Amino acid sequence: MSEHSTYGFTTTILHSDRQKDIEHGSPHKPIHTSVTFGYTDSRDLAAVFQGKQSGYRYGRQGNPTVSALEDKITKMEDGASSICFATGMAAIGALFQALLRNGDQVVSSSFLFGNTNSLWQTVEAQGVDVAFVDATDVANVAAAITPATRMVFVETIANPRTQIADLKRIGDFCRERGILYVVDNTMTSPYLFRPKKVGAGLVVNSLTKSIAGHGNVLGGAITDTGLYDWSAFPNIAANFRKQPSAQQGMAQVRAKALRDFGASLAPDAAHQIAVGAETIALRLERECVNAMALAKMLEADPRVAVVHYPGLPSHPQHALASELFRAYGALFSFELQPAIDCFDYLNRLKLAINATHLGDTRTLVIPVAHTIFFEMGAERRAAMGIADSLIRVSVGIEDTQDLLNDFSAALDT
Repeated sequence: MSEHSTYGFTTTILHSDRQKDIEHGSPHKPIHTSVTFGYTDSRDLAAVFQGKQSGYRYGRQGNPTVSALEDKITKMEDGASSICFATGMAAIGALFQALLRNGDQVVSSSFLFGNTNSLWQTVEAQGVDVAFVDATDVANVAAAITPATRMVFVETIANPRTQIADLKRIGDFCRERGILYVVDNTMTSPYLFRPKKVGAGLVVNSLTKSIAGHGNVLGGAITDTGLYDWSAFPNIAANFRKQPSAQQGMAQVRAKALRDFGASLAPDAAHQIAVGAETIALRLERECVNAMALAKMLEADPRVAVVHYPGLPSHPQHALASELFRAYGALFSFELQPAIDCFDYLNRLKLAINATHLGDTRTLVIPVAHTIFFEMGAERRAAMGIADSLIRVSVGIEDTQDLLNDFSAALDT
C-alpha cells in the first residue's frame, strides 16, 4: 500500500490485482503455468534479457501470477519492490547467496528462529563471519561492528521467547554507518508492523505464516523499502551497476537467488498466498485478542511459572512493543511449574494441535526444547533462555472462551 493511497490496508490488498490489466476482468490474477514466454519480435526477447525492456524470460525468474503477488507484498510493506521465493528460508538464504561474500560479516540477533540460526551456522562454515548479539540493546550491535560488516539482521519479535529487538535505534545506527539493515517481519507481519518505519533497507516475510494464514502453502519474500543506497554496497557485481542504483540490489538478488540458485515460488502457490492474504487483518485481529486472553489467564495461574508475551506488562519490552506494533502478535510461550510435565500437559489439550508452524487459523502448540530447537544443543538453548519445559503457542481464530477452557482444563487434570 503506497503512503499516498487513499485506501486502507485490507481494501488495498483486495483490489491490488485490479490496479493493472487483468485477463477477462477477473478479480484475481489468473494462475499462469507456463515456464517460458514467447515474443513475436526477437529483438524484444533480446531487450528483455538485457534488462532494457520489461517482460518475462523464464519461469524460474518470474511469472505473471508471482509478479502480482510481489506487487501485493510491496504494497503491504509500503516498499519499492519485492521478490518472492519458494519458502521463507529460501528468502533468508537469498541474502547470503546474492549479497554476501567470503570474508564479510553479518551482525545478527542471537534470538532467532531455529532454522535461521542453523542457516547462519552454515554461512559461517562457508567463510562469512556471523556475530550473534543481544539485539534488545543497540549498544550490543554497535560493539560487534567491524570494517567487514555488510548487514545487520534482526527479527521483530523473537521466536519463541518473544524478545523484541531495539528496532528503531538499530535502524538509526545502520543509517548513520551506511550498513544494510534487514528485518524479518514474519512474527508481526506487515499488518502489525512495517519495518520501513524503523529504517530497514530490506524486509523478509515468511509468506507461509500469517500472510497466507491457513497452513496450506509455502512461500517467502524479500521487500526493498527504497531506503538503502545500493551504490554504497560493495558487493554489487559490475553488470548490475549498469542499472539505476535504487534497483541494483534487487536485480542481483533476482539473478543470483532465482536464476542461478532456483529458489522460485510456483504460480499456484503464489495464487493461494494472494487469496489468503486478503483476510490477514481479520485473522490477526482475532488471533491477537485470543493470544492476549490466553496469556493473561496463564500468567494468573500459580501452576504456570512464567509467560513470555509482549502484551503483558511483565514482559521486558512491553513498552517498546506498545510503541511499535499495532498489536502484540499471535504467538507466546510459557513454562509450567516443575511438578507438571510439559508433555502430559500438551497431551491433555483437546483443541490445540501438537504441531510445528505458526500464523495458522488453528491454535498450535509445541514443546520447543525437544523439537524445533533440539538440534542446537542445551548450551545454545540456555544462552537463548529456552527452558526444557518451554511451550510455544501459535494462537488461532477459535472462539476465545473455547481456548480458555481448553488450556485451563489441561491444568486442572
